[in-house]
Amino acid sequence: MEFEFSPKVQELQRRVQDFMDDHIIPRIGQYHEEVVIGGASIPSFMEDLKALAKEEGLWNFFLPHLKDDEPGTKLTNLEYAPLAEIMGRVMWASEVFNCNAPDTGNMEVLHMFGSPEQKEKWLKPLLDGEIRSAFAMTEPDVASSDATNIQTMIKREGDEYVINGRKWFITNAAHPNCKILIVMGLTDPDGPTHQRQSMVLVPMDTPGVTVERNINVMNHISPEGHCEMLFRNVRVPASNLIHEEGSGFMIAQARLGPGRIHHCMRSIGQASLAMELMCERALERKTFGKYLHEHGTVSEWIARSRMEIEQARLLVLKTAWMIDAVGAKEARKEISLIKAIVPSLQTDVVNRAMQTFGAMGISPDTPLADLWTWGRALQYADGPTEVHIRSIARMEIKAASERRGQYDNFLTPPDRS
Repeated sequence: MEFEFSPKVQELQRRVQDFMDDHIIPRIGQYHEEVVIGGASIPSFMEDLKALAKEEGLWNFFLPHLKDDEPGTKLTNLEYAPLAEIMGRVMWASEVFNCNAPDTGNMEVLHMFGSPEQKEKWLKPLLDGEIRSAFAMTEPDVASSDATNIQTMIKREGDEYVINGRKWFITNAAHPNCKILIVMGLTDPDGPTHQRQSMVLVPMDTPGVTVERNINVMNHISPEGHCEMLFRNVRVPASNLIHEEGSGFMIAQARLGPGRIHHCMRSIGQASLAMELMCERALERKTFGKYLHEHGTVSEWIARSRMEIEQARLLVLKTAWMIDAVGAKEARKEISLIKAIVPSLQTDVVNRAMQTFGAMGISPDTPLADLWTWGRALQYADGPTEVHIRSIARMEIKAASERRGQYDNFLTPPDRS
């Protein structure tokens, strides 16, 4: 088993890190002034940075089946992992490289299941970074952790589909460049459980599409939005159906597997940044006559954080390797493992760093509050932690049932004769 990345990946790591150091990290303050304080939806420098990253070939790393005539660098999931970790250290950096969610997942869907016309109209401008998109699945009135609960209706009427329903926590829907939605809803309410749903493409400017509000997340407003949306008699051409009727649940599973691991890759970078900031603070701050790292509690926080990050990183890399080798469906247990582990790891490490910084740790003077908030939100995103734990347990019990009897010799009762 080889743990070192290939020369190709090491070179990309260097180039991405150099780009971060030269062009992104120096603009963190400007981003804060323009977006967090000033309320801008897009920082003034974003399009310039995207153009520069594209020009340097640091673009669309996330798509393993990228075609030769499509812009970007074709990488496996395993090769992409260390790059996503670097980009993840600054919350908005992935957009610069056109590797930001939910656009990545939507591009995956269109790449795998879109018609030639859909690819030309929507996938091409997404791959070029000209527009952004949103994925409308979650609903406020049902437990959307079970996608079979979804109630939004997608009804066929002649050459059109008519959509009625309400969605919420729709990331990107407030972004001014968001031009297209992938909407999941019911096309056959009485069909087999996993064949009732379909996905359709809905342009944002379609009559009847309304953004009701941009929902705060832990009292933090994201400029791109986590929006509540209403669909009232929204009509789109039947050609906007993705793949075929009844395939919505299958497409969602295909989409969410890579999306989940991408989140976890970035989280490793965010947890690592928090730990490094914690170490810096522990080296410079004194209490009761000692530097913070000389106090046993803080030194244990540092050690535990390193151990936990390394464990999680190895599992994320294994999961990426499995997706490359056998596909997301066969790697579903590993995907659930990292999705259950990594968001909690992030909040634990960031919480220690915040405590080490004292009051400064919960102020906007560090990125820690934002990193903690996002780690907490990830415990819901792409399936809540409890659903993944339930899935893991079911898979383990199924495997145990299939091997029953193999351990009888380990369980020999004592002879009571």
